[in-house]
Amino acid sequence: MRVIVVVFSLLLLGACRPETYIPKPRGYANIDTPQHRYQSFDQPGYPYTFEYPVYGKITKDTLLGGRKPDNPWWINIEFPSLGGTLYLSYKIIDSQHPLEKLLDDSHEMSFFITKRADYMNTPGFHTPNNVHGVMYTIGGNAASAYQFFATDSTSHFLRGALYFDVSPNADSLKPVTDFLHTDINHLIRTLRWK
Repeated sequence: MRVIVVVFSLLLLGACRPETYIPKPRGYANIDTPQHRYQSFDQPGYPYTFEYPVYGKITKDTLLGGRKPDNPWWINIEFPSLGGTLYLSYKIIDSQHPLEKLLDDSHEMSFFITKRADYMNTPGFHTPNNVHGVMYTIGGNAASAYQFFATDSTSHFLRGALYFDVSPNADSLKPVTDFLHTDINHLIRTLRWK
């Protein structure tokens, strides 16, 4: 009996060590994304039409496009539940805005934000609707994860850039940027010129 008490006491003393603190890994808030469903943007007077998400809200650009008479077709697609905005700017290709200048400006704006980026992919695209261009996929903590331009090379030039209402953190924004990447690709695939 004495042996049992001694063994039990030794086990109890061995189990009374102080706990070692192990920090939990850093986590991010869970973001619920809606189902991908689309509606048509086909407003009279606009030189383009496309499909955009039903959870997106189209507003007229009031910062630049709203103040400049040569930019009446600049719009934003706001995603209030996701905290982001896709800014769309449109230009007519003409002698004042030649295609080469529009392409250079688009490349320059996209490459400007790569100062904080880890990488940039620039795959080209071409749709059956006579729309071609480049999608800029920017990795890391850059201000914008996706930008693109779309054109027919003769008359129409549309540029888009996705930004969020928070400081860039690629890890926490990844679920939302991946989700909206699908919507941006759908917009490009359904884009048509009028």
